[in-house]
Amino acid sequence: MGPFDIKRVMAAIPHRYPMLLVDRVEELVPNERIVAVKAVTINEPFFQGHFPARPIMPGVLIVEALAQAAGVLAVESMGLRDSGKLVYFMAIDSAKFRAPVEPGVLLRLEVVQTQARRAVSKFSGKAYVGDKLAAETDFTAMIADAPAE
Repeated sequence: MGPFDIKRVMAAIPHRYPMLLVDRVEELVPNERIVAVKAVTINEPFFQGHFPARPIMPGVLIVEALAQAAGVLAVESMGLRDSGKLVYFMAIDSAKFRAPVEPGVLLRLEVVQTQARRAVSKFSGKAYVGDKLAAETDFTAMIADAPAE
């Protein structure tokens, strides 16, 4: 499946600017993997303070972008688009940051679903700038109803 534009991404996950960190889905194989893209621009609000003299995307936001890509994969795989379901982080394991991510690049997010049990899934994610590995992590997430208002 794919590519998906930003509207389809926003139908799958509830994140919105400035926390929406997936701009496009290039490829999605249900219950297996996703390749998504985040266009990293100097206009990102975190660059004002991280760091003004040398802007670098915070590692936690790279991991969040991988998790959002996994959320799109999970929601699309389960047919839950526009359902209001949320995907929550449960664990982040062995995160490693290999290279800085600077403004003006396309951050390619590659996530593989390694295990699925009902509403809980495990994923392995890698973020690339071009062919260079920028970050990698394994993580667990669950799909649940949104909290009652």
